[in-house]
Amino acid sequence: MKIITTCKQTKSEKVDNSEIKVGISACLLGHSVRYNGGHSRSRLCLEELSEHFSYRSFCPETAAGFGVPRPTLRLTGEISAPRLVFSNNQQQDVTEQLVNAINPVIGTLADLDGYILMKNSPSCGMERIKVYQDNGYPHTRRTQGLFTAALQKKHPNLPIEEEGRLNDARLKENFILRVFAHNHFRNQVDTQPTLGSLMNFHRDYKYVLMAHSQSEYKALGRLLAETKPHQNIDNLRDLYFQRFMQAISKPASRSNHCNVLLHILGYLKRSVDGEVRRDIADIIDRYRRGEVNLATPLTLIKHYVQRFGSHYVQTQRYLQPYPSVLGLSNQL
Repeated sequence: MKIITTCKQTKSEKVDNSEIKVGISACLLGHSVRYNGGHSRSRLCLEELSEHFSYRSFCPETAAGFGVPRPTLRLTGEISAPRLVFSNNQQQDVTEQLVNAINPVIGTLADLDGYILMKNSPSCGMERIKVYQDNGYPHTRRTQGLFTAALQKKHPNLPIEEEGRLNDARLKENFILRVFAHNHFRNQVDTQPTLGSLMNFHRDYKYVLMAHSQSEYKALGRLLAETKPHQNIDNLRDLYFQRFMQAISKPASRSNHCNVLLHILGYLKRSVDGEVRRDIADIIDRYRRGEVNLATPLTLIKHYVQRFGSHYVQTQRYLQPYPSVLGLSNQL
């Protein structure tokens, strides 16, 4: 795990040359930057995901010079434009101080493929952050932390997730899928932005898209097919990428996975015995009923595709959208 940080690195942090760069709240790596002088060290981030991600850590509040330890911070005012104040001195507005610290950093994050955030933070929280009214009670509606809101505004396609939500197997799988897809797009398309590279990416991610949204898979296919040679490739790239990342932003349903698995099984009808295909179809149906996890039919499909499938189906990212050692399909 390679870590780039503005905070002191702990002795337990390993270093490697991973190419998947992911931003992360510094407290999750064990840095003592929280308001009480503590941290929120994440075993998931440090002991599991660190084998695949190169972390770049950042703490907006220490970068703004608020000190450690410090009084707790909270958001106040209007939901649409909350102000950041200290809970023990709500007349001291430190919003501008934070914004001035985070804006230069946010501008340097274009090479990231994801961001993992600390929950419940008025700066880093992804959702459900309270904004207090003048009467001391929070609004019914909740919002994002100021850093997260600025991060999403500058990098709207960047996959982000709160560390706590990664304990949910479906949310964890979806976040990691999006991180690797984001990285593949940058390496496959952005290094050579042409209509051809976009079409190749769309081809490789056909079944990933179908597992999340069949309608958007077709719509994006039409978008590429109807593109004229003289059209601006940058505009097409931006539109396609925005719609692609939005399409895969939620976990795929069990029924959509079944539909994709059956589609891929169809590529084996001329090369695999009918009885074997019926057995595989039965396993897919058992997955649909919740009797086995996704890894069971997926492993069978991959075995026969690797032996008998065409190059087209063998190169589908759906069969391995991220390293299999993560074991994510065992939990779905």
